[in-house]
Amino acid sequence: MATESYQEHLAGIRTERTRDMLRNLPASCSDFITSITMTTSPLTRMAYTIDLGTFCDFAVREIPYFADKNPSEWTDEDIDHFCAKDLHTYSDYLTLYFKRSDDDDPDASAKMLRNHECGVMRKLSSLRSYFDFLFKAERIKSNIAALVSLPKLHEKPILYLIGEEVDRLLSVAAEGTALTDRQQKFHKLTKTRDVAILMLFLGTGIRVSECVSIDMDDLDFHLNAVLVTRKGGNQVILYYPQEVADALKAYLEIRKTIETDAENSKALFLSLQKKRISQRAVQLMVKKYCSIAVPLKKRMSPHKLRSTYATRLYQETEDIYLVADALGHSDVNTTRKHYAAMSDRRRREAAMNVHLPEMTENSE
Repeated sequence: MATESYQEHLAGIRTERTRDMLRNLPASCSDFITSITMTTSPLTRMAYTIDLGTFCDFAVREIPYFADKNPSEWTDEDIDHFCAKDLHTYSDYLTLYFKRSDDDDPDASAKMLRNHECGVMRKLSSLRSYFDFLFKAERIKSNIAALVSLPKLHEKPILYLIGEEVDRLLSVAAEGTALTDRQQKFHKLTKTRDVAILMLFLGTGIRVSECVSIDMDDLDFHLNAVLVTRKGGNQVILYYPQEVADALKAYLEIRKTIETDAENSKALFLSLQKKRISQRAVQLMVKKYCSIAVPLKKRMSPHKLRSTYATRLYQETEDIYLVADALGHSDVNTTRKHYAAMSDRRRREAAMNVHLPEMTENSE
């Protein structure tokens, strides 16, 4: 029997978590999630379920009709009691609300949660899809979610590293400059791995989820290529420059000496616990080195290193289709939205460098 891949293992975990959450939600939520199984990934379905759970929690807390009703017992007639005002209230609620660490314990501590524009839009979009499903199935009388406007998203400038910042980041990762004494101890054990991960981000534009999923036999040093599984489950081959290959080879020599359990035996990047490194661990690692190398850029993350790769590729080629393909964007408009502004900036810079003689008025 074929061994289960890491992606398949992860998909199984997400599917089970989704099913567990759905047990506490209305039956219509399960029906909705089932209806999108063939067109969405386990991660997407889990995200939808989390969003629907947030809405149900809001209704129990804020809407008197639902105060004494367990969401798992809600009927389609109960869903029909929602009005547009309730959803407008929910939109405002999402900007700041509290969630207990244990919903079954009324004395449990509560954590304050905030959603900015993107978070509010995603949760309202999930709700729209849910109500749209019920309305089209003629299970509710009207689709009130369609009456609620989504927040306007404000474009944010692309955050990326310039050449000297990239050099400084890699230097800090390799040498451990300015790390605390405690960090230095761990750095001696992880520096080769950390440099390899950073080089892979900067040399391929890989996603953090794709990075942690790489197995040792996914690397091909004859072609300087790596096999990755994209968000939709499709596998593609990414090519990397020789500098990345050298960093990966250096780490692989260390990796081959580390013994793991059967579950993690194929994983390329390992944690100090000899398990496949997590996305969270990679995010914290990138943040740690960036806080030293580029302290003024507070929001640096693996995704921003991906933006660094994409920005440099676009600046070199000005080929938006090449950048979209390299990033794995299914829609080139997603890429153009972020990087087309660079062409506009270049045109403005070009205009500033065109000098014409000044016109003076002729005296009469």
